[in-house]
Amino acid sequence: MDVASRPDDSAFARAQLYIARRVAEALAQIPAERIQQAVDLLLKAPEIFVYGAGRSGIIGRAFAMRLVQVGLAAFVIGESTTPIVRSGDAVFILSGRGESQSSIQTANIVRREGAQLVVLTGRSTSKLAHAANLSIPLEFPDDPDRPELAPLGTLFESASLQFTDALVSAIMRARGESEESMRRRHAIMV
Repeated sequence: MDVASRPDDSAFARAQLYIARRVAEALAQIPAERIQQAVDLLLKAPEIFVYGAGRSGIIGRAFAMRLVQVGLAAFVIGESTTPIVRSGDAVFILSGRGESQSSIQTANIVRREGAQLVVLTGRSTSKLAHAANLSIPLEFPDDPDRPELAPLGTLFESASLQFTDALVSAIMRARGESEESMRRRHAIMV
């Protein structure tokens, strides 16, 4: 079957355009000073820890990988080899609703240990956002098309990946890194 005759072409195209538009709109609403604060906070931290549950966790893992490739000490919370969070470290939590028990529990531990908490969330009024040293809003007002074209947390998750990838680019620039220097730190995958 050729591409032009796919039965779901119009549904796919509508969803793709809808997701791209909504993500671009949400990313454009993030205040530039919060982005710079996130870069500064991550660059000064001795170690960076990333946490997210579900699909947010998958995006968090991708972000942690890029942080390591850009030359920072980064870990995923929940891995068996992750060290202890200490005062001065930075913890980056991704959470669409900002209310999951595991994210709030992680935030409480982070604050108790004296680490800096950066939260990327879809709800700026959430418990998690209020616990953060730096809260980055990534909000999506609901509309009637969302359940069909971007079910569940699709918009937040898609925007989170774009946000963290763009944040890595800003960190690269601040550190004087290049794609080649990052490639030398890329893990060997077999």
